[in-house]
Amino acid sequence: MNIAFLYNIKLISPSLTDEKAQIYAEFDAPETINGIKKAIEANGHKVHMVEANEEAYIKLKKLKDAGQVDLVFNIAEGFYGEAREAQIPAMLEMLQIPYTGSGPQTLSITLDKSRTKEILSYHKVPCSEFQVFYSRNDSLRKGLNFPLIVKPIREGSSKGIMDNCVVKDRKQLNKKLEEMLKKYKQPVIAEEFLNGREFTVGLIEKNGVPTVLPIIEVSFDDLPKGMNKIDSYESKWFYDDPSKGLDPLTCPAKISKEFEKKIKEVCLGAFKVLNCKDFARMDLRLDKKGIPKILDINSLPGLIPDPKENSRFPRAARTAKIKYNDMIGMIINSAKKRYGLR
Repeated sequence: MNIAFLYNIKLISPSLTDEKAQIYAEFDAPETINGIKKAIEANGHKVHMVEANEEAYIKLKKLKDAGQVDLVFNIAEGFYGEAREAQIPAMLEMLQIPYTGSGPQTLSITLDKSRTKEILSYHKVPCSEFQVFYSRNDSLRKGLNFPLIVKPIREGSSKGIMDNCVVKDRKQLNKKLEEMLKKYKQPVIAEEFLNGREFTVGLIEKNGVPTVLPIIEVSFDDLPKGMNKIDSYESKWFYDDPSKGLDPLTCPAKISKEFEKKIKEVCLGAFKVLNCKDFARMDLRLDKKGIPKILDINSLPGLIPDPKENSRFPRAARTAKIKYNDMIGMIINSAKKRYGLR
């Protein structure tokens, strides 16, 4: 097939002090983009590279008019706005071009942490308690108890979730609210801080049926003394460093079959009610009763090909004995089947 590959390229390495670097944290490095391109080609397809910028619609329309696109492989994060991850899929639906991954509605919802939790809660899928703040003066709702973890409502890749985002009283909460509302210019979500074990779970569809990949446990034991045991921006981008001999991931997680089944049920339930397509990754933590609760859902999980990097979705696939090229092929084949493509 002719496959257009839609992506956003990261030209700046993550930084704690450079705010521009944090803006691009969700984008993919040139090495990742090249690795995915080669994997698509290894599956026998011709690749047309399209950067997901303001000219993407024009480029896609030209490819369609020339009969040079059968399917789009989409990893585009989008640039601006509260539904930026949905921009490319919305364009593709307007142009009637099939694509991999979830649709614009799902991508819009899962980028918004509060909307995600509202839908999950309605469908009885366990997730952490939360409240959305539009001002530092908003009253704390009854039943939401400290400590809390405070996050921008519509960011990914741990953007804005710094080590000091765990707050223990109203004074600390007000300080973080003021800082985040000003910096990120969006509402802020405060969630109950779950102090249990953390897991991340990849799902990939086979013949239209979502399959759970080997579960990963995320450990924070190697973080410097005094740091909060959370998947913060510092933890993800600076302390999760295989080159320093640090590996916070255990895959498969050392858990009982019964508990594994419980986590799978939660993740499959979330995948279904949010109408995810082809693949996704979910982060969970245990509450004080040992119940796994959804923290976040990533409908466009990272697909870094280098096994030396701790890219979590490919790590789980490798544990399942799925080679990188085959993983990319499975995502393509799932989309082909969904659209009825030969």
